[in-house]
Amino acid sequence: MIENVRNFCIIAHVDHGKSTLADRMLQMTGTIADRDMTEQVLDSMDLEREKGVTIKASAVRMVYQDEGGLEYALNLIDTPGHVDFNYEVSRALEACEGALLVVDAAQGIEAQTLANLYLALESNLVIIPVINKIDLVSAQTEAVMEDLHNLLGTPYDEIIQISAKLGSNVDQVLKAIVERIPPPTGKDDDPLEALIFDSHYDSYKGVVAYVRVFNGAITREDQLLMMSTKVKTSPVEIGVFAPDLRPIPRLKAGDVGYIATGLKTVSECRVGDTVTYANGGVTKPLPGYRQAKPMVFAGVYPTEGEDYADLRDALEKLQLNDASLTFEPETSEALNFGFRCGFLGLFHMEIIQERLEREYDMDVVFTAPSVEYRVKLNNGETVRVSSPSQLPDENLIDKILEPWMNLTIFTPTEYYGVVMDLVTRKRGVFISQDYPSPSRVQIEYEIPLSELIIDFFDQLKSGTRGYASMDYQFNEYRPENLVKVEILVNGESVDALTAIVHKDDAYHKGQALVSRLKELIPRQLFTIPVQAYSQGRVISRANVKALRKDVLSKCYGGDITRKKKLLEKQKKGKRRMKMVGNVEIPQEAFMAILRLDK
Repeated sequence: MIENVRNFCIIAHVDHGKSTLADRMLQMTGTIADRDMTEQVLDSMDLEREKGVTIKASAVRMVYQDEGGLEYALNLIDTPGHVDFNYEVSRALEACEGALLVVDAAQGIEAQTLANLYLALESNLVIIPVINKIDLVSAQTEAVMEDLHNLLGTPYDEIIQISAKLGSNVDQVLKAIVERIPPPTGKDDDPLEALIFDSHYDSYKGVVAYVRVFNGAITREDQLLMMSTKVKTSPVEIGVFAPDLRPIPRLKAGDVGYIATGLKTVSECRVGDTVTYANGGVTKPLPGYRQAKPMVFAGVYPTEGEDYADLRDALEKLQLNDASLTFEPETSEALNFGFRCGFLGLFHMEIIQERLEREYDMDVVFTAPSVEYRVKLNNGETVRVSSPSQLPDENLIDKILEPWMNLTIFTPTEYYGVVMDLVTRKRGVFISQDYPSPSRVQIEYEIPLSELIIDFFDQLKSGTRGYASMDYQFNEYRPENLVKVEILVNGESVDALTAIVHKDDAYHKGQALVSRLKELIPRQLFTIPVQAYSQGRVISRANVKALRKDVLSKCYGGDITRKKKLLEKQKKGKRRMKMVGNVEIPQEAFMAILRLDK
C-alpha cells in the first residue's frame, strides 16, 4: 500500500551523529539483528569510518510497526555529508518527501547543515528537527533549540531531543516520521518515471542503479531506457535494500530500490538521470539533471615509471564506482608519464589519493591542485586550461577568466576578525552578514576557487580553534589580472611547479617558493640556481650551494700559485659537471606550493 510508505533522508553537518542515528533506527525496527550490528552500518568503506564522513550515498528499507499494529515501510536514503558531494545530496533529496535535520547539541547549527537544509526546502520536503548528543556534558540543548525555532519556526514541543549513541528518544523520531512525513504520490499503471539518485559497480551484475520510482512499476521483463545517455537495457535483477541487496519481483510507485542493469560503466547510468520504459515511456525526464563537473585538477604520477599501466587500471576501476572522477594522460618533464585528474573538490581528491594507496597499493605523486581557467585569445577563441603549464603565450592572450565561488562561513562572533582577515588575504569580497543567534555570525563572501583550494580550510579551522565551518557553491567566471609563474631549476623549467597567480602576488609567491625550494632540493657537487620566472623576466633567484671538496687539504705551506692551480682545476670540473648534471627534485618540493603562507 502506497499510503504506508515513507521516504526520508537525514541531513547533518559532518560528525553530528547522522550514521549513529541510522544505526539505532535499524536496530529498533529489527532490520539488522543485534549480533550483526556494527557501528556505522551504512558507511561500509574503512575511509568513511575513519574520517567520520559518509562519502557514498546509500539506502535502506525498514519495517516499522506503530502502536495500533499497522506496518509502515520506511525508506531511509543516507546522504553524503561533505560539500564536495553537494550534487549527490540534491539528487537524494529529490527522492524523498521528508528529511530529519540532525544538529549536534554541543556544536549547534553549522554551514553544511544550512546548505543541505536550503536544498531540502527547495525540494519542498517536510523537515523534522532533531537535536542529537544531549547526553554530552558540553551540550547546550536549550540554546540550539532556540536557534532551530528561529530558523524553521518549528514549535518547541516538535523539536525532538535524542542521544543516538544511547538510543534515548529514537522511538519518538520513528513515530514523527510516520505522523509528519506524507506518503508518496504516484500510480502503478502510469508510464514509468524513476530517478537514479546513486549507483555503484558490481563485477557480476554490472552497474547497480539506486532508484526512487515516482510513477509506474518495474519488473525484470521490462526493457528500460536511461533518458540522458539513451542507453537501453533489461534488468538483471531488481530489489530493495535491507540493508544488503534483496531481490523482489516488482518495484512499485513510491518505492526506493535498485536495478542491476548489467551495464559496464557508471557513465552510462548517471546520478540524476531518469529511467523509463524503452517503449511507451515518458517523453520528458525529471528536472534537475546535470553532469557532475570537476572543479579541482591535479597531476597524478607513479613514483616508478613502470607502474604507469597499473595506475591507469586503478583509475579505470575507481571510475567504475565514481563517475565524477575524470582523467586523461599527460606527460611532465620532471615526473614523466602520468594523468591529469579532475575532482569535485579537495576532499574528493584526498579520498581518491587514499583509495589509490590503500585499495590498489599504488605509490603515487600528486602535484599541487589547480582549477580550470578560461583563456580568451586575441583571435576571439576561448580555450580551457586545467594545468598551468598549458597556458598559451602571453602575447596571444586577451584575458584570463577564473572561477569564483559563493562562500558561506559560520563562526562564533569572537572569531569575526580572524575570518575577515583570512578571507581578505585570499582576495575574498565581503557580501553580507547575518546573526542567526547572538553568539554566532553567518558571513557571505565571494572568493576565487584557486585561493579556496589551497590551505584555506586548514587556516580557517586553526584560526577559529575548529569552531568555524564553511560551505561554497560555484558563482561565475570572472576576468582577472593573472600571470604564469614558472620555476627554473638549473636553467630547466619544472612544469609541475608552474602556477597561475594574481599579478600583485606574483613576486611574493615566486620569492616564497624559491626560498622553500632552496631548502628542499638536495645539494650537489655544483651550485644549482633556482629561479622564479614571470612575464619575460626572472623575479626571484636563490642558489643551492655546492658541496665542496677541500682540494687544498694536502697543501701545507708552499707557493700560492700551486693552490690557485688546484682551485682552477676544480672550477673547470664543476663547470663541466653543471653542464651534464641532473637535479633530483623530491616529492616535498611539489607540495611546497601548498604551504607558502605558513
